[in-house]
Amino acid sequence: MEISQLRYFLKVAERQSFTHAGEELLVSQSALSRSIAKLEQEIGQPVFERQSRSLVLTDAGRMLKVRAEQILSLVEDTLAEITDDGESGRIRVGAIPTIAPFLLPAVLREFRTRFPRATVIVFEETTDKLLQRCHQGEVDVALLAAPIPKQHLAVEPLFEEELLLVLPDGHPLVDRKSVTIADIDGYPFVLLDETHCLSDNIVSYCRHRSFQPVSVERTSQLATVQELVTLGHGISLIPRMARAVDSSERRNYRSLAEPKPARTIVLAWNPYRFQSRIADRFKDCVREIAPEFGKSATTTRTRGRAGR
Repeated sequence: MEISQLRYFLKVAERQSFTHAGEELLVSQSALSRSIAKLEQEIGQPVFERQSRSLVLTDAGRMLKVRAEQILSLVEDTLAEITDDGESGRIRVGAIPTIAPFLLPAVLREFRTRFPRATVIVFEETTDKLLQRCHQGEVDVALLAAPIPKQHLAVEPLFEEELLLVLPDGHPLVDRKSVTIADIDGYPFVLLDETHCLSDNIVSYCRHRSFQPVSVERTSQLATVQELVTLGHGISLIPRMARAVDSSERRNYRSLAEPKPARTIVLAWNPYRFQSRIADRFKDCVREIAPEFGKSATTTRTRGRAGR
């Protein structure tokens, strides 16, 4: 039984597909199938039950999955600990799509200046996928938005970020001196799809104030939400860090009256995995830059109007 076999097995179990696992591992489907077949031959029984559109772990497969995760975790942590010099090494960083394009570049620039021999690999994925990667040891550090449902992770709040109301030109609320939560009740919303936690933040905020936002369209990209608002498809709530880099003259951003909608940006990692010194230094860099970034995003003026 080889380490590569266990790694391939875990990826197929995660993706429930030889095709998708092979694409992620950069391994041909035939090579992946041969590796799993050899593993099953060594074990003496199948680890997957082949169904019409997916793969399901057998009892033996479920038992192997637990042991394989433990074995790979031990191997990877041992190698990381042996080679850990605090100046070089590989760090796998995850960030959700509503944070990655805005906060992460500032952190990466500063970290590269301080530790030029370190290698940072970035994963931009939704919260659920990043939590799974953290749990499995595929991501060392993740930048997420609270709340974090996954147990057994260390979660450290970094700063609170306001969500701003974004309106198209000509919208009736643009000329209001103050916009309240009651004012936006009844207007159609453009939101990210359900896999993005920002939509949960928005819906939760509205529900706690006794109204359900009516979503007319959902998309997978924050930039698309902004453009659909510009075209008059609806209104939305956008993180302030996204507003800070928006150069459009056709979108109007407003702060809602108290209580303002907000989200908490957090740093998360798996405390049960070996934490290298270079990973700790990356976390220190995030702790230093993120709060200042939050303040600068609050004060940054953009060409997008903040109301008339």
